[in-house]
This record gives sequence, structure tokens and C-alpha cells, in this order.
Amino acid sequence: MAYGKHLKYQEEPRAEKKVFFRLISYVVCDKLLLMLIGILIVISITANLAGSYMLRPIINHYIIPGDFSGLVRSLFWLLGIYLMGVAAVYIEYILLNKIGQRTVARMRADLFRKMEYLPVKYFDTHQHGDLMSRYTNDIDRISDALTDSLSEMLSSALTITGIICLMLVISPMLTLVTLIMVPLMFLCAKGIVRKSRIYFKAQQTSLGKINGYIEEMVSGQKVVKVFGHERKVEEDFEVFNRDLNEKSRKAQFYSGLMMPLMQNLNTLNYVLITVVGALLAVFRGFDVGGLAAFLQYSRQFGRPINELASLYNSIQAALAGAERIFEVIDEPSEPADAPEVIVLENVKGEVTMQDVWFAYRPEKMILKGISFQATAGCKIALVGATGAGKTTILNMLPRFFDIRWGVITIDGHPIEKVTRKSLRKSMAIVLQDTHLFTDTVRENIRFGRLDATDEEVEQAARLTAAHSFIQRLPHGYDTLLGNDGANLSQGQRQLLNIARAAIADPAILLLDEATSNIDTRSEILIQQGLDQLMQGRTSLIIAHRLSTVRNADLILVLEHGQIIERGNHEELIRLKGKYYALNQKQFG
Repeated sequence: MAYGKHLKYQEEPRAEKKVFFRLISYVVCDKLLLMLIGILIVISITANLAGSYMLRPIINHYIIPGDFSGLVRSLFWLLGIYLMGVAAVYIEYILLNKIGQRTVARMRADLFRKMEYLPVKYFDTHQHGDLMSRYTNDIDRISDALTDSLSEMLSSALTITGIICLMLVISPMLTLVTLIMVPLMFLCAKGIVRKSRIYFKAQQTSLGKINGYIEEMVSGQKVVKVFGHERKVEEDFEVFNRDLNEKSRKAQFYSGLMMPLMQNLNTLNYVLITVVGALLAVFRGFDVGGLAAFLQYSRQFGRPINELASLYNSIQAALAGAERIFEVIDEPSEPADAPEVIVLENVKGEVTMQDVWFAYRPEKMILKGISFQATAGCKIALVGATGAGKTTILNMLPRFFDIRWGVITIDGHPIEKVTRKSLRKSMAIVLQDTHLFTDTVRENIRFGRLDATDEEVEQAARLTAAHSFIQRLPHGYDTLLGNDGANLSQGQRQLLNIARAAIADPAILLLDEATSNIDTRSEILIQQGLDQLMQGRTSLIIAHRLSTVRNADLILVLEHGQIIERGNHEELIRLKGKYYALNQKQFG
């Protein structure tokens, strides 16, 4: 157990360093701006240190001798030096803010780009709210840290170096006294860092969980109210809230120790220098101006350490947020297309499955030896109980998931031997769960084929019985939809999804319960439109309403991942098997 604990502490600093340098790699893309900021930092530090050093000659040569005119001239020089430093700091912070925003923009773009190439199973197994938290909370933490902390980190390192050099010039002995406290400061900081790092990572993870839960409750609020589970939801939220509060409290407690501890050590160091310096002035003839300048530098020596301590919370939260972002960016993308793949062109729509096996988890097979052949333009229906594997078959065709064993071909080409882009372009899919984008009705339909004209959009809407209700909307096809089309009925949303598939003009059409959320009258209209849409196209249809598959060329009845019956409607009725029993339940 002790070895495991030691190993954990060794691995965590290495991981934190890796995250830090990876974050810095985003920052150094703006090399020219960083160089300019570096120059400005040097100017501001030089001005600050030079202004403090001028105390020595001002006291020794003008104040003690009583040279008033010389004192005035020196003060004007001192004012000019400090104004130059102030101007440098002002420009520096403007440029730093620019770098910070560019950095998080690059990270956000990389995160979004990665999301577009993640496999479907990633979104099935991760909370959407937690993913959104990485785009918002974690990115914001990084932005705050870069804007507030990057300049301080750079200037603090240079300030400490400059101060030590000038301290050595004034008094090597007092410099040695000052540096005695440095190892103690770092030892204390190391202990605090070790503890707080753990809780900052836990805090960001807990924040992602609570955001995920809130997102679920916002989208499912109607369900909560219908079943009267408001109290239960409040109790569940309180669990997440308490967990976040506990992690945040511990993170803030340990990191909050840093600032007062460093201030007290600096104060102790200042007192020690004052005593030793006074003794040197009395017994060794150390000049008063030199002592005053050295004490000023000792204060400045502690300032960068105090500033880093005060920014420690921000830095740790940013590193925790960056680690969560890099976790997503490092997720495996969809496998690249195999070498020597071909581009599907002029697709006829011949689909074949030969002895296909598939499992989401190795211990439980979902599809078991599925085989069928669909000639170009034929209509195949998949029927069976929930969980029989119907939707899984449809997910295999566009390669949302890859099969374990067997072969799937399109026009005789194994699907793993063609590019994913051309494979998916040959298909259109209408899912049971609808999704509409925040845009106009016209653009939502046009999403199926971005180069479609307005006339083609309306033609697709007429074909799928959506035109009539669209005309009744406040602005017709230019009506703006929001919140996944919340201002439309479920049936209307599905009609738009079907119109989107129609305008894609695919060779293969996949319908997963496309009419399940539509009333009987609309179903008749849609079925007429779908019949026209499916003319000359290979269609695979999942339907619980057997009335929608009566005219299918081939009906496959599935049970526990296997095809137990196949044939057209009349053949299966005569067989008096599973399909016959389902038909009797619905129409008997």
C-alpha cells in the first residue's frame, strides 16, 4: 500500500508537468507577440528595479548632504523611469489578453474538431452535459489563468533574477541571509501543491457531473413534472451539489494556505534582514542608502512569490481543466480508412450481409449470424421485439459500429474497403429520435444536401407531406426553429427529418421507426410520400406498426439477434409463426 501511494505521488507531478507543457504549446503559437511581451516585461522590471536602486544615491548624495536641487532632479528622473514601467505594463496586459483569447480559441477549435471525429459510441457512453462543461467551465478556467497568471509567471522569474543580482551588488552577506528562507518556502509550497492538486482535479470532475445532471433535467423536465418526481430530482441534485461543495471546499482550503504562509515567511525574512542590516550599519559601516535599497528589494523579492501564491488557485484549476480537455482530444477517433480504399460512385444500392456477428461488449452478442441480400431498389422491413437487434443492423451499414465477424457489401464492395465519407453519402437515415438545428425550417431541410436550391427544398417537403404545415408557420420556410424545434409537434419534427432525408437523394434509405411519432392521418400521407421516395432506392425499414411494411419485398423477423422468419407479408401470414402472431395482436 505504501509503495502504491508513493507511485501515485510520483506519477501525478509527471502528469501535471505534461499537461502544463502541452498547454504552453498552444500559447507559443503566438511567438512574435510573446517576444514583444517579453521585451515589455524586461522594460517594466528594469524600470521597477532601477527606481528602487536610485534610493541609494538619492539618500547618500542628496538627502543626507541636503542637496535640494539635486534631489528634485533625481525625483524627476525617478518619475520618468516609473512612467515608462507603467506604460510597458499597460501594453503588456493588452497583448497578454489577446494571446489568452487566441489560445483558448485554438483549444476550443481542437476540442470541437475532435468531437466531430469521435465514434458514435463515445456519445452513447458519456454525459452530454459533462462534455459541454469542458467547452465552458474548463475553457473559462484556462482563459482566466492565461490572462491573469502568464504575465506574472514570466515577470516573477525575471524579477527574482534581477533582484538577486542587485542584492549581490549591494551586499553579498545580506543576500545570503535572504536566500536562507527560500528552501523553506519551496518545501512548504510543495506539500500544499501535492494535496490541492488532487482536489482541484476532483472539483472539475464533480463540476462536469453536476452539469451533466442539470442538462438531463432541463431536457427531461416534462417527464419529471408528469410523474411528480420534483422532490426526488431535488434530492439527487443535492447529492451532486454536496459532492461538488466538498471537493471545492477542500481544494480552496489547501490552496488558500499558500498565500498567508508565503506572506508570513516573507515578513519573517524581512525582519531578519532588518536586524542583520542594522548590525552591519552600526559595526561594519554599511551605508544607510544601501540598507534602504536592500530592504526595498527584500520586499520586492517576496512580492513575486506572494503573487504566484495568490494565483495558485487559478493555475491549479486551469491545469485540471486542461487535463479534462486533453482527455477528450486524446480519445481514439474513428479508425482511419484502410489503405487502398475506393470511393463509392454511382451507387445502385445492392446491400448484402453474410453471417454478421456483433457485440457492444464481448460477453454479450447482439447480432448472431445475420444474412440477407437486398437487390437495388427493393424494400426490406425489419420486425421484432425491442432489443431484437433491428437498430443495430442499421447502425452497421454506415459503420457507426464495426462488425466482429462476417461481411457487409454495398454493390459488391465490402464496406471496410470503401471510404466512410462516400459510404455515408450513399445513405440517408431517419431515426426514431428527431433532431433539428437552431436555424430556419428551410436550412434544416437543406442540411441533407447543402447545395440544394429553395425549389428542391420545397419539393422534398411536398413529397413528405411537410409542405402544408410549413405554410401555416408564422414565416413559412423562413421560420426560425430553436431548442430542437420545441415550437413544433413531435410529428412535425419527424416530417422535417424525413424531408431532410428526401433531399439528400440517397441510393439507400434507412428508416428507424420513422412514423412512430406521427398520428394516423399524417402516417397515411407520409407513407404515400415515402412510397414515392423509395421508388428506385434500396430501403431498410424498422417498424412496429406492421401496416407500414405490408408492401415490403422482404420482411425479416428478428428475435434475440437472429433472423427467425423471412418472406413477404402473405408468405409470413401463411407460415403462422412469429409474424402471424404479431399481426394478430395488432389487427386481430
